[in-house]
Amino acid sequence: MRLAGKIAVIIGAGQSPGETIGNGRATVLRFAQEGAKILAVDRSLDSARETAAMAGPDCIPFQADVRRSSELAAAVAEAMRLWGRIDILHYNVGISIAGGDDTPTEITEDAFDLVSAVNIRGAVMAAKHVLPIMIAQQSGVILMISSVSAIEMYPFVAYKATKAAMIAYVQQLAITYAADGVRANVILPGLMDTPMGTDTRVRVTGKPRSEIEAERNARVPLRHHQGSGWDIANAALFLASDEANFITGVALPVDGGQLVQIGKPRQN
Repeated sequence: MRLAGKIAVIIGAGQSPGETIGNGRATVLRFAQEGAKILAVDRSLDSARETAAMAGPDCIPFQADVRRSSELAAAVAEAMRLWGRIDILHYNVGISIAGGDDTPTEITEDAFDLVSAVNIRGAVMAAKHVLPIMIAQQSGVILMISSVSAIEMYPFVAYKATKAAMIAYVQQLAITYAADGVRANVILPGLMDTPMGTDTRVRVTGKPRSEIEAERNARVPLRHHQGSGWDIANAALFLASDEANFITGVALPVDGGQLVQIGKPRQN
């Protein structure tokens, strides 16, 4: 019960269609197992409801589109109405190829604007609305999901740029509000077998899931196998808990060793 008595707003609590569990849904379930009360926010109310039904009675679904600051403000207000405080904000939203992301020579204005609005502007607006509450409380945790793509080679420009920006933004939050007792950290997932990571590529490329899965597994140093949503959820649980009380401004890779091999020759 590492989050007993804690109130969490998890944005991106549903998931797109797929065979495995997504990072957001897994995080909701882990937080619920550890005693948190949760507002499960997603643009799809049906998906948020599915998550909440799995998590139990202390998880309330809420619909909000992260592209609209007013809807994020409404989610924060609902959590305050229900519970009177917010201890954890977890921003777990991101798109790449599903938003039309492309290479530097092929990216369109519309695709760049959409990916940016979801990946970084939504994160900034969510934190904007929760920060005054956490400052007044003199405590709080802000967690965001970036990607190892912010650091390693990645072909699509908008995802890489926005996930790199998120790391810098979280560092800004960490140092700016440290004296107010607010901790801010960011998780960098590697290759994860989630609906976004695997099934979206199946839909976009038309390749069999087994082929996409094998390609991605081969790129992971640790056991040559992708991680799962549970790996991200467990990292988020630690950073949200009082066990991480002296940790802020950290970018934590959860990547099976992907970033370790940057700059090293590929082994055949």
